[in-house]
Amino acid sequence: MVYVMRKIHILRAFFLVLPKLACVAPLQFALWQCIAVLHGLSFAILTPATQLFFERATALATGHADMASVMAALLCLAAAHVVMQILNGICNFIPMMYTQKAHGVFSAALFQKINRLTPIQWENTRVLDDINKALKGEQESIYFTNTILMLLTFYLPYFLFMALYLWRCKPLLVISLLLVFLPTLLTQLLRTKLFAKAEDASAPVRRELEYAESCIAGREFFKETRTLGAFGYFRDLFQSSASLLNRLQMRASVRADLAELGMKLLSLVGYAGILLLLLDALLANEISVGAFAAIFNSVAQMFSMMREIICSHFGSVAGTYGRVQNYLAFMQAEAPERPALQFNSGDIVADHISFTYPQATQPAICDVSLTIHAGETVALVGENGSGKSTLARLLLGLYEPEHGRIERGPSSSSAVFQQYQRYQMTLRDNITISDFCAPAEDDKLELVSRRAGLDVYGRSFPAGLDTMLSREFDGVDLSGGQWQRVAIARGLFRNHELIVLDEPTAAIDPIEETQVYNRFAQMAKDKTALIITHRLGSVRLADRILVMQQGRLVQQGTHESLMAAGGEYARLYAAQEQWYESNS
Repeated sequence: MVYVMRKIHILRAFFLVLPKLACVAPLQFALWQCIAVLHGLSFAILTPATQLFFERATALATGHADMASVMAALLCLAAAHVVMQILNGICNFIPMMYTQKAHGVFSAALFQKINRLTPIQWENTRVLDDINKALKGEQESIYFTNTILMLLTFYLPYFLFMALYLWRCKPLLVISLLLVFLPTLLTQLLRTKLFAKAEDASAPVRRELEYAESCIAGREFFKETRTLGAFGYFRDLFQSSASLLNRLQMRASVRADLAELGMKLLSLVGYAGILLLLLDALLANEISVGAFAAIFNSVAQMFSMMREIICSHFGSVAGTYGRVQNYLAFMQAEAPERPALQFNSGDIVADHISFTYPQATQPAICDVSLTIHAGETVALVGENGSGKSTLARLLLGLYEPEHGRIERGPSSSSAVFQQYQRYQMTLRDNITISDFCAPAEDDKLELVSRRAGLDVYGRSFPAGLDTMLSREFDGVDLSGGQWQRVAIARGLFRNHELIVLDEPTAAIDPIEETQVYNRFAQMAKDKTALIITHRLGSVRLADRILVMQQGRLVQQGTHESLMAAGGEYARLYAAQEQWYESNS
């Protein structure tokens, strides 16, 4: 399986996210950006308003202006401050609301992308790392784009206005500001590279950390973790992963912060130099007293904003760019189109198929050929690791064989796997989720529940089909065997012509297993069925038995013919014979 993720340049990353962000709510987005421009200009207007006030006040002191003109200038300055604060409040509120909305849209798109991955890609550790990095980068991509937008719509208008203002007063002031902050800008570009590299190294470690955390605190793990005394083991695993993750992040942070510290010292020297330059211009009568006061007052504001841009916002962009890049690379990852499955209304035919899992050295299925006739019930048996489940997934179309071909019969299929899900929903939803578009009358739900061995009106389900199956949501919990029956009912509810039961009765005792399979056999009449099990007590109900050993199909036939022939099936049956004698 080819799976390619390409690196994305920082500007390309911005222009990839920007249209997606704008499309979340176009009118609201446009209004937000317009207000952001006005917000930036409102800060800039304070400088000429301050100059006007000081010049009118100076003129009043020398008798060249009256009090009315001074008060008018003061009102203009006050109005500028009021407008600035109003716009500041609006610009803090809109992004917060817009970001929450965008997060929902971006998450949905990411989950759709993940859903399109083929099942075999979930067996690839590199793909799992990519998913982890994409999930971390999805929300970061919104903040990343918002930050760059703020630089363009708020800070850029402010500094363009101030650059024109300073150029009119003394051109050298503008050049000095640029020279002082250029080294700091270069530092942040270095910071971007350092954190992007650190993020690539951190993803697999973070997955280990999250897994150890789930083993310590996850509801599905805590019983076994506490009972076996494994808490210490997972605590040590968590601490070692956390320590390594911290070292990776700390190494990048220290290198970036040391470079930033040196640049800040240069900026401080530059700040002092600009103030001296401004004083020289005043003494040389190049600027008025009002301009001196306004510029003196605004220089601190400009330095504060520039530091904010380069050290905070550029730093934020640098810190998140690695994750954003991973998110976008995942969303744009190239993978071959999954071939359309070909179905016919007849038999399932596998012709010399072989299959190897990613990173595996030995094939899981090796040169298997078989035919399952339409309407036939087939049992697939063998020791653990013999390839039974892998073969079933190939026949279902979840995996594609590396060699050979498969002609698949019925197009509508259902399956119950050993690793089933325990959804924290009602019993009704737990069953109907397998075919949620189909009609879900209570009669049908009760029928499939009964055939799976569930008594929906028993003590285990105080609210019947509407019983919540989760104590976390004020419901009930079920035993392992009851959960398996729910999973079987879920598989039976789905409309199907082919059904696969992949060891779904492992938590049920052999006697109950036989009863479940007998009920299943009645329901599977005139349908194609594949039963996978390592317990052989119930396989006699099958029309035919297929025997797997080390990825190969070594025997097939009825129970009687296989027992008469000896070999792998007879050996397995003899090893479990005492169970079946107890059954009978």
